[in-house]
Amino acid sequence: MAVAEPLSALSRWYLYAIHGYFCEVMFTAAWDFVVHFNWKFPGVTSVWALFIYGTSMLIVERMYLYLKDKCCTAARCLIYTIWTYIWEFCTGYILRQFDACPWDYSQFEFDFMGLITLEYAIPWLCGSFLMEKLVIRNTLRLRFDRPRDAAAAAAAPTAWCPSALTNGHIKNN
Repeated sequence: MAVAEPLSALSRWYLYAIHGYFCEVMFTAAWDFVVHFNWKFPGVTSVWALFIYGTSMLIVERMYLYLKDKCCTAARCLIYTIWTYIWEFCTGYILRQFDACPWDYSQFEFDFMGLITLEYAIPWLCGSFLMEKLVIRNTLRLRFDRPRDAAAAAAAPTAWCPSALTNGHIKNN
């Protein structure tokens, strides 16, 4: 029987990127609804968000693994939030050099160079908590399971094997 392998860094990056992209669209839709009462919920983002969120969350995963036994959840979430501001500023600054930065916080009262804003501190803090408790911890638990060979499947036909599945359900012969 093959041993289940943890997801590769690239696989985890992909999951984090898709998760961040989705959350960005949902957040912008909710924000537009709260501010403008727009019932169309036009969530928007940029393809750059895939790289930005995937890479940032992979780095936060490393922080989590290093800090989980060293400090409490609240301190870790504060560290993640500070990291988020640093990462958002740096990526925004680089993208702005190519006229490719998809966000501009200049209209916010507590913005810095239009690249970050303190108005999002509480949402980033809450997002950091959810990211650690739901996304990172569960992503680290995911495993690739290799199917057993045909001889092993024939010897134990009730055990899981790809040929015994139909639409995700075990076939009963």
